[in-house]
Amino acid sequence: MAESAIHVNQLQKSFMVPEREAGMRAALRSLVKRKNKEVKAVDGISFEIAPGEIVGFLGPNGAGKTTTLKMLSGLLRPTGGEISVLGHVPNKRERAYLSQITMVMGQRNQLFWDIPAMDSFDVFRAIYRVPQAAFEKTRDELIELMELGDLVKKPVRNLSLGERMKVEITGALLHRPQVLFLDEPTIGLDVTMQKRIREFVAAYNQRHGATVLLTSHYMADVQALCKRVIIIHHGKILFDGDLAKLVTRFSADKTINVTLADENADLSKYGEVIGKEAGRITLRVHKADTAKTIGRIIADLDVADLTVEDPPIEDVIEHAFQQEA
Repeated sequence: MAESAIHVNQLQKSFMVPEREAGMRAALRSLVKRKNKEVKAVDGISFEIAPGEIVGFLGPNGAGKTTTLKMLSGLLRPTGGEISVLGHVPNKRERAYLSQITMVMGQRNQLFWDIPAMDSFDVFRAIYRVPQAAFEKTRDELIELMELGDLVKKPVRNLSLGERMKVEITGALLHRPQVLFLDEPTIGLDVTMQKRIREFVAAYNQRHGATVLLTSHYMADVQALCKRVIIIHHGKILFDGDLAKLVTRFSADKTINVTLADENADLSKYGEVIGKEAGRITLRVHKADTAKTIGRIIADLDVADLTVEDPPIEDVIEHAFQQEA
């Protein structure tokens, strides 16, 4: 078995957070004696990611996703446990390690604001000591993949959010990293731009065999790129496995879409009506009752079309959080 690109074993990160009661008296008392409490942002998580794998790292705000990515990239030192990425200990911040990874955080700028992106690219080439010929080949390849054209010649401050995100990601990949930590790379972008970013990440992964750990609140990102997902909640891993198995494990319902000859028919006795549009009615039924419900609908009504689907992946994840709570 090939060595893991990312190895995480019982990883922990705690922060000491000041706390006090509301009111002036409590504020004055805290000047003399400050009370702190320990907050476990990451609480003993373990996982392995193979070289070239794209994994979705999901969870609600405050679950520990970004803290984990910062430890993996070397920006934070773990409180406990062990991690290695490409055989390196991240918090040692060795040049040999930093030259093989990158981290992209949505709406966080790394390019210089007042100069064209192309000039920032030259600075990155010097920082990573990329040979000129190799740099130009990679730069031109990324510009073509991202369809940047003349955007790289404009000052970054003159670009739209979507355009800026594209040049930010391009700049982060100029040294051809083998591990990508992507923290909400499509946040705030329109649907078209999100799709382009996803296609770009998939193309980069195929061309260079890069390992990708992706966090996103857009489930379209996860479904398009990730066969495997890791769900973290309250600093602990709630699920680690195939996206399809996530639906099987945590979804209690199925969605039935029915198109009837009689658009005014009432289907509420067959299940929970959650949508109705242009003669197409959407029902939510318990998974165990799906076959029986379909049989009743077909027997009782004049059905023009009927499909059965799993619920949206975001609903499944929300149900997983509720079960864990």
